Amino acid sequence: MAKIKLPKTIKMVITDFDGVVTDNCVYVNEDFTMSRKLNFKDVMGFSLLKKNGFEIAIISGEANSAIEIMAKKFGIAEIHQNIRVKIDVLKSIIEKYNLTQDEYVYIGDDVNDLECLNYAKYKVTPPHSVEKVKVVKGIQITESSAGDGAFREVADCLVG
Repeated sequence: MAKIKLPKTIKMVITDFDGVVTDNCVYVNEDFTMSRKLNFKDVMGFSLLKKNGFEIAIISGEANSAIEIMAKKFGIAEIHQNIRVKIDVLKSIIEKYNLTQDEYVYIGDDVNDLECLNYAKYKVTPPHSVEKVKVVKGIQITESSAGDGAFREVADCLVG
C-alpha cells in the first residue's frame, strides 16, 4: 500500500473513534462494564497534532470514556458522541471553523461514515474497514491497522 499523502493546507483532522483510534473491539469486564484499548502510537498522534497547531474533532456513533480521556488530555473541544447522522455534525464543524475542502481530512471506517467520506475531499480509512468504505472514490488506506497506528500514520503525514 502507498503512504498517505495529504496537502500542507490541512488545518483539522476530523475522525471517527472506534475502528480508527481503537481496534474496533469492546472489552466486557466481569462486572459488565466495557472498556477499549488505546495504542500509545495513536495517543502520540493526538499529541503531535496539537503541538503542531492542528485542530482535532471526534465524531463518534458511540459514547465512551476513552473519548472523554483523550478530549481532556489534549484539550479537544470538538467532541461529538452518540451521533447517528454524522454528516450534519461534520458540516457544522466545517462552518464553525470556516474550513475549505482543502483544510480538513476525515477518517472513518464504517457505513455510518460514508456520507462524511463522500463529502470530504481528503479521506482516509484503516485497512480493515468495511468494503463499502474502501471503494469510496479518492479514499486513502493506511498501512497500519485501526488501534495500531492508523491515526498516527495520518498525524505523521501532516506533521512530518
